[in-house]
Amino acid sequence: MNSFLNIIQRDLHLALRQGLDSLMVVMFFVIAVVLFPFGIGPEPGILARIAPGVIWVAALLASMLSLERLFQTDYEDGSLELLSLSPLPLELTVLAKVITHWLTTGVPLIIAAPLLAVLMNLDTDGFAMLLVALILGTPSLSLIGAVGAALILGARRGGVLLSLLILPLFIPVLIFGVSAVDAAILGFPVKGQLLILGAFLIGAVAVCPFAAAAAVREAVK
Repeated sequence: MNSFLNIIQRDLHLALRQGLDSLMVVMFFVIAVVLFPFGIGPEPGILARIAPGVIWVAALLASMLSLERLFQTDYEDGSLELLSLSPLPLELTVLAKVITHWLTTGVPLIIAAPLLAVLMNLDTDGFAMLLVALILGTPSLSLIGAVGAALILGARRGGVLLSLLILPLFIPVLIFGVSAVDAAILGFPVKGQLLILGAFLIGAVAVCPFAAAAAVREAVK
């Protein structure tokens, strides 16, 4: 457990030293959402209708910005090989890195989401559900993204390849995340959507660290 926490602390320290990465993610999120009122016009009814989908898509794309570097820096300086040889199982090392990615990327996106919801004229009934859906959904994005980030280690044009690998896998999380917010706004039950998002998260925690660890082992051989 100490080794696990040390990896999280180390990666958080490195992320804070390179704080520009997290800032870029949030700025991309904000700019991507702000472009929609300029592109389709400021009509409140239209903005309110598309707000959940716009915010979710922007959050999904923003979370991808830092995924390529999840393992790449450690791979290039040899740290990843040392981590793979340490007594701590590589699956837990991967999980620690995913937690750090979510803390430095997912959490800032969740914090910024309510401000953008106001900009997009989102119905107040959907505010709380938007946050709950993002809290359940963004960790799944980080976990799935970790598998893609591990698979592209050492590949050329890794960013393009990463997008092609993981974007199709993000679609279910996107669908049920948006559906939960829409249901809350319309007064329909949201329990089903939240249970599915929770099931995606549990499944991702159970599968993704092992898949990513297997890809990392192949990359460092």
